[in-house]
Amino acid sequence: MPDEPVLVVDAHAFIGEGPVWDPRIGRLAWVDIMEGRLHLTAPSGETTTLTLPSAVGAVALRASGGWVAALADGFWSVADDGTCEPLALVDHGPELRFNDGKCDPAGRFWAGTMGLGFEPGVGALYRLDADHSVHRMLSDVTISNGLDWSHDGRTMYYIDTPTLRIDTFEFDVERGEIADRRLFATIEAGAGTPDGLTVDADGFIWVALWDGWRVRRYDPDGAIEREIRLPCSEVSCPGFGGDDLGDLYLTTAWQLFDEAQRAREPHAGGLYRVRPGITGRPAVAYAG
Repeated sequence: MPDEPVLVVDAHAFIGEGPVWDPRIGRLAWVDIMEGRLHLTAPSGETTTLTLPSAVGAVALRASGGWVAALADGFWSVADDGTCEPLALVDHGPELRFNDGKCDPAGRFWAGTMGLGFEPGVGALYRLDADHSVHRMLSDVTISNGLDWSHDGRTMYYIDTPTLRIDTFEFDVERGEIADRRLFATIEAGAGTPDGLTVDADGFIWVALWDGWRVRRYDPDGAIEREIRLPCSEVSCPGFGGDDLGDLYLTTAWQLFDEAQRAREPHAGGLYRVRPGITGRPAVAYAG
């Protein structure tokens, strides 16, 4: 049985998201979206925070050093000292923001958008190539969320949260194209809504359940293999870290809380860690 989740950083993040292990510095990079903060957390919990120019939906490692980030107006590079430079801007209007993102097996950075007021169908999913060109890969998205790829790179997992689905696409690694969208699993009523996603070293799929107090592991056929409960309702994203990639980190939030709920969940917005007896995979770095 896995250990119980422990609170690593009592960050009170409004929307904690996107944990990715950076082996260069031995720290977990994760964001507080609306505050525009990039946190770099050591296993001890010691954290350095970089303040970025705007809201940050996701970051990924960058092969040339530092990180690539999906900020409010598009894709930016972030140096180790926090210096930011635009790579490619995206003209999607002021009422949208980037949400979750990750690099595909070839090192392209994918990130999606959503409306600030959760308006249906206004978001999209974008692909940033190594040459900094941007491609709109999906439209009519409401809350673009978790994504990752199978071990062979032929399947992309994807979540648009209000659909209550985890979907798959056939993926062409060489061309970076997606096709043949299919249902992988449906989140049942009362379990929360699907948020961030990661694929572990066994090819199983971990999904954070927002307003569900849990993270869930699915087998490659879409059956629930296990759940781990947390003391926070808004669980936003799982990601493996540590030198052995055996620590499962979980970000949380308090985005929609009133004062009473904040009192009931005093550590909401914290970063949690659990040892599930399973390892993750090294994060793919952006090739640009």
